[in-house]
Amino acid sequence: MRGVFLGAALTAVVLSALILYTLFKGTFDFFRAIEWDFATLADSGWYPRSSRFDLRTIVIGSIVVSLIAMLVAVPLGLGTAIYLAEYASRRVRRIVKPIVEVLAGMPSVAVGFFAVYVIAPDLVSRVFDPRQPKNMLVAGLGIGLLVIPIMASVCEDALAAVPGSLREASYGVGAKKVTTVFQVVLPAAVSGIVAAFIISASRAIGETMVATMAAGAVDTAVYKGFSPLEPGMTMTAAMTNAVGGSDQAAAEAPFKVLFFVGFLLFMVTLLLNTIGDRYVQRVRQKY
Repeated sequence: MRGVFLGAALTAVVLSALILYTLFKGTFDFFRAIEWDFATLADSGWYPRSSRFDLRTIVIGSIVVSLIAMLVAVPLGLGTAIYLAEYASRRVRRIVKPIVEVLAGMPSVAVGFFAVYVIAPDLVSRVFDPRQPKNMLVAGLGIGLLVIPIMASVCEDALAAVPGSLREASYGVGAKKVTTVFQVVLPAAVSGIVAAFIISASRAIGETMVATMAAGAVDTAVYKGFSPLEPGMTMTAAMTNAVGGSDQAAAEAPFKVLFFVGFLLFMVTLLLNTIGDRYVQRVRQKY
């Protein structure tokens, strides 16, 4: 059994190494296939079929959509977790928590349809009246709804892991419920909450279907800056659109840009996890 488990572990390591090798090799081939000039990598938009790869368009699109998603998911997800862990009765927790965990596995394409046919016309268009019904705000709100269950589930587990003796000690010195929750329980569970934030942020940045369906840009995107009411394209949506089309196999640079965008996503995720791990190691409390 030791050999079986060792083989499984080595297989996972080898597969991960092969994936990284393919990613780095494709990125290197992409830079060999394009011309190194300002017009190629800093144009006015993302036009991969014309070999114009404006990184600002997809990077800023990813930042705007992810920030909107986290502004929705963090307070709602954390609030749900606090309610389930500290205020809900056992009966309510027994019913609601499995529902939240099931929602965490909801298909993203279903959320994409909800964003296009409900959020865009009934919420964003009525409140903000944008020129384009599909925009980065719609995509961000849809991804935020998709991330809420993940944030809530992981945070609830972190809050539930805090020893009851800390709560009892707080009550023993006369603290109220709300004081105990916000000044004792939350600081004690900060490492788990940070981990939930990192997982949720990675999920928001890596979401593909909602961003592709609701952000408003298809195949190409014009650089519009940071305005969330403008159509945009995320890095994952750019990869999805670059794969499609009958000419993708013949066009070398438009196809190999997939590896470069994947490399950017890998670096962003690695950076988030590194920062989160360093912070957790600094503030983590063991009981």
